[in-house]
Amino acid sequence: MAAQRSVTAPSPPDGRGAERLPQRPRRKDFAALGSVAAAYALAQMAFMAPGTGLGWDETVYVSQVSPDTPAAFFSAPRARGISYLVAPLVALTPSVPALRVFLALLSAAGLLAALWAWRRLLPLRALTLAGALFAGLWVSLFYGPQAMPNLWVAIAALAATGCALRAARDPGDRLALAGITVAVALAALMRPSDAVWLVLPTACATALLPGPHKPARLVALAAGAALGAAPWIVEARLHYGGLLARLHRAGEIQGGLGWSPSFSDHLRALGGRTLCRPCDIPWTQPVTSLWWLSLPLFATAGVAIAYRSGRTPGRATAVAAVTGLSMATPYLLFVGYAAPRFLLPAYALLSLPVAVALARLFATARSKPVLFGTICLALAAHLTLQLMITAKLAARSRTTHAAFGAVADALRRQGMRAPCVVSGEEAVRVGFRTGCASRQLYGGHDGSISAAALAALARTRPTAVLVTGRAPVPAWARTWRPYELPELPGMNGYRAYLGPAARPGSPATDPRPGPGPGGRSGRGAVKPEGSGSRG
Repeated sequence: MAAQRSVTAPSPPDGRGAERLPQRPRRKDFAALGSVAAAYALAQMAFMAPGTGLGWDETVYVSQVSPDTPAAFFSAPRARGISYLVAPLVALTPSVPALRVFLALLSAAGLLAALWAWRRLLPLRALTLAGALFAGLWVSLFYGPQAMPNLWVAIAALAATGCALRAARDPGDRLALAGITVAVALAALMRPSDAVWLVLPTACATALLPGPHKPARLVALAAGAALGAAPWIVEARLHYGGLLARLHRAGEIQGGLGWSPSFSDHLRALGGRTLCRPCDIPWTQPVTSLWWLSLPLFATAGVAIAYRSGRTPGRATAVAAVTGLSMATPYLLFVGYAAPRFLLPAYALLSLPVAVALARLFATARSKPVLFGTICLALAAHLTLQLMITAKLAARSRTTHAAFGAVADALRRQGMRAPCVVSGEEAVRVGFRTGCASRQLYGGHDGSISAAALAALARTRPTAVLVTGRAPVPAWARTWRPYELPELPGMNGYRAYLGPAARPGSPATDPRPGPGPGGRSGRGAVKPEGSGSRG
């Protein structure tokens, strides 16, 4: 108990001045937190770099900045932040392993920077443990090296909350004010809706916590949100008729946003399902959810312990917990399906009070070998399980990557060479691997062309409609040439119906790059029919 109470110094009797943690050598902090970040980067590269391919969402994001393939349809809920992040690397090479290594290093550096923002607020032991707990989750390991925005929202939320607390505690910390703006802007650039649930509790904490220059801190929050969300808002005006129209369309694509608690869906998804929609599967692996069920207990205990140890860590863990709960709220209560990546920001923030509770537990058990060993075994079992799930998902990604490569090779042999068009089942990933534009018919979430326009296009450009199982071929493509394709995982009877311009061994009819959707240049791009159909 004495060790815990020595974490903070007593505040001045008159309440003026900032309560300070004992000064620690920067080198010691960097060594501890840097070790966590380095281990995180190495684990990501070991699991995900060799042989994995781009997922469906990743393909959409990467295609927006790829110089070699036309951009896939960009739907209303999406934001372009992650596309901007990967653009420098994608411009240099189409290599997926290179992209994985690039993002693994970048995400590890981001985690280090976010944890560094908290070094004046919490003990080093708690920060190091929090970083290890978050980095060790399969969700963090799997999505860290992926071209997906959720982990970057988590890093931004962790950094923004830490900087906001530092700015409240030390009015002279100008770097913290800049950090608030940059971190919130990053969150809004990646996912504007998540930034709202970050800014709300952070603004409330800023207003409630004592300290001078509150307007400056609030302006920093507002400026970050405005800067990050600006591209999304401008795009809403240009392509959707306004912000409200885009928000409405985004809600439709998400299946409608309303009261729809999905706690049980998230529990079932923790066994390694990247998307559980609909989530009507049985809960066959409850052991994978034990840590999730214990999260509220440890987080609550951590806040209580931190308050007993001092004002600064108490406030810090409380704000982290409240902000984490805020960012989890829309996905647990208003989205009727589960994707574990949605909760990454909540996990990043809640890891702090959880680490405080575990640090106290370790301190208590130090003189009790049986208890200490039990805690170590439990954490080792938890980490082993997370690594096993990561390995399973990475192996699945490698299998899928190879399968899509076989499909792309088969289509090329049948004359599907740029400029070409694919539509139907898995058109986005097949099109990207083949070098073709992917276009879906109006009526769906990604509709960008009419049946008549696609049929007309097939007379001059190699075009394929992809179907699976017993799905019938569209009436307007019944005369097209059928071709059995290599099967994709989970899909039987995968086949293509090839338009008249697709002939085996035929060269491309127009090798010059054309204007891609939204004005971006892309090889063989096909412009969507109608204006404003693409987000």
